Amino acid sequence: MIKAVIFDMFETLVTLFEGRTYFSENIAADLGIPQEDFRREWHATERARSIGVYSMAEGTAITLKNLNAYSEENVQLVVRKRKEALGDTFFAIPKESIELLKKIREKGLLTGLISNSFSDERDLILGSPLYSLFDVTMISYETGLYKPDPAVFKAMIEKLGVKPEECLYVGDGGSRELYGARDAGMNAVQCTWFHDRAFEPHVSCPLLDEFPHVDKQCDVLKLI
Repeated sequence: MIKAVIFDMFETLVTLFEGRTYFSENIAADLGIPQEDFRREWHATERARSIGVYSMAEGTAITLKNLNAYSEENVQLVVRKRKEALGDTFFAIPKESIELLKKIREKGLLTGLISNSFSDERDLILGSPLYSLFDVTMISYETGLYKPDPAVFKAMIEKLGVKPEECLYVGDGGSRELYGARDAGMNAVQCTWFHDRAFEPHVSCPLLDEFPHVDKQCDVLKLI
């Protein structure tokens, strides 16, 4: 019997492919840096940015210094444009996502969020109407725990006060999250409703035949 439903955030409840997008290739173009050079240095700090070692501004500064492209103006440009793009994402939260969380709670089930997020993404999550609809949130920038680390799933289970098999985990599959949830004893399903929006090289996860799929937000309700 399912007692708690845990969600990923990006490409699950919201999508980064909404409105303005601002990915590594956009940053590189703005700053006149070869894409591959920028991606190499940008991804080198990704984990540290995700677990709270560096804020977005600090991580950007390190990246640009390593590329001999640092200036405070360049850092602020990247921070501003990322914030604008994230604003588009959270301005356009699908009503289906909000309705899904509300209906799950109306059924008396608990809700959780596990999200690998940078500082700017964390800020938008905390300010969004989705945030109050979770009983427990595990945001990597705050907790230092990063999917698919087993510790983040274990911590969620303990905070919710349920058994692993009583949890349903819903995510697009990025960061091997579905494997992490399954290995923790949760029931894991891959959501596909945003899948057709992503484009290379930013497709976080292909369709995984070894997990059940939910193609619409309301389909999650059929599993609980």
